[in-house]
Amino acid sequence: MSYQPYPPNAQGFTESLIDLKTNYPGQITNKVNGFEAEAFENVVQGDAVFSRASDGKLGKAIANDTQDKARVVGFVETTTSAGNLVRCIVEGVTPVTLLEAGKKYFLSANSAGSITKNPPVNSGHYVTRVGQAATTASLIVKTEPPVELS
Repeated sequence: MSYQPYPPNAQGFTESLIDLKTNYPGQITNKVNGFEAEAFENVVQGDAVFSRASDGKLGKAIANDTQDKARVVGFVETTTSAGNLVRCIVEGVTPVTLLEAGKKYFLSANSAGSITKNPPVNSGHYVTRVGQAATTASLIVKTEPPVELS
């Protein structure tokens, strides 16, 4: 139902909000945002990566090292070798395998570039939430800053 044109008063404002609520599709996750940067090591599609503070190059993130390495900037879109440009997905949906739909995912402390349903629990490790599985093969990327465990 559409109330257009809206009268220039409180009723018009209310009708425009009703239209917005009725017609808004909900969470839109098909849009993908990212950037390109050089990889300083070999990376594989779906790897969680950090941007090295010294030069901005990308490498596999891990939760059991420094805060810099635990700060996930996004996920690698395509496999590439060290020294090549790679696209990093920072927002949207990206393919990642072996997920459980609906579960939240965190940066792994056991394997560089990997994610896990279970956040690290050891002192000195970092908890970095990276997103939520939309399906068994796609992740809604929503990275958060790392939190060090004490």
